[in-house]
Amino acid sequence: MWSPSPRQPGGRKNRICLWAMFLVMIIFGLLFLILGLTVFKVKRPMMTVHSVALQDLDFSLDIARVRLVFNVTLDVDISIKNPNMVGFKYTNSTAFLRYRGNDVGQVPINAGKIGARHTRSFNFTLSLMADRLLANSTFYSDVISGTVPFQNYIRVAGKVRILFFGIHVVSYTTCNLDIHPAYRNLSHPKCHYKTKL
Repeated sequence: MWSPSPRQPGGRKNRICLWAMFLVMIIFGLLFLILGLTVFKVKRPMMTVHSVALQDLDFSLDIARVRLVFNVTLDVDISIKNPNMVGFKYTNSTAFLRYRGNDVGQVPINAGKIGARHTRSFNFTLSLMADRLLANSTFYSDVISGTVPFQNYIRVAGKVRILFFGIHVVSYTTCNLDIHPAYRNLSHPKCHYKTKL
């Protein structure tokens, strides 16, 4: 003969407790999702070039040695703004001075951290490696034309950590500028910015 199994004491209470825990987990999950999509949503760090100034320009013709002397030093002032609610930790980076796609100068940017909603300023001096420049045959025709085109390229890579997730961010800046050796001046740089998440 079949007899029903005796009910476990507190079975109803256990089910209510499990449902309550499940409901609390769903509420916390929704809360994290809403915060992740609004307050803690990763925003792109913004790199801005404030100025590129010609600090030193040595342009002369050494007749005794039959060679052209051309040295350039640029003073570059940039800032990186972190709009996130958490810090942005960036790795060692480099700022380059390029002539027609070739690196002719560089300066390191040491690793660091930018706090939440803070801006960090950088000022560095880029010096030209004249031997790399003078080996390029196009350089002489540019000097004769009166305009030597350069490009300032900066790449800063880092990570924004939100809760348990690390999100990689890379920010690029490219500034095109022309140096006029005869007038010993620099044209106003035209900068382009790009950020990848």
